[in-house]
Amino acid sequence: MSNGSSFTETVILITREGMGAADKTLQQKLLDTYLRLLMENKTLPAAICFYTEGVKLVVEGSPLLERLSAIEQAGVRLIICSTCLTYFGLTEKVRVGIAGGMPDIIDAQLKASKVITL
Repeated sequence: MSNGSSFTETVILITREGMGAADKTLQQKLLDTYLRLLMENKTLPAAICFYTEGVKLVVEGSPLLERLSAIEQAGVRLIICSTCLTYFGLTEKVRVGIAGGMPDIIDAQLKASKVITL
């Protein structure tokens, strides 16, 4: 994988319980592989924003908690939509990241040179 283009000014948006439109288990496996490769190649984004179904990945019971925790410890801001957490009744179950509002997500996008939706 080429390291020619920097991800340091990139924001990734996660709006599903994984990556792509498939069975949830496959979506989660694909996203886990994607995130693992970003870490291995030291191409981490500035922030990852989770909203709609994506918030289910940062709560207790998510198979991606360990990977997301490592990414957060590496300095990536994990921003979680608080409205979505409330909607799904998951506010008390957050295990990684910080609950924020839409202004926090917009701020991350405005500071980014590139925004990628998975």
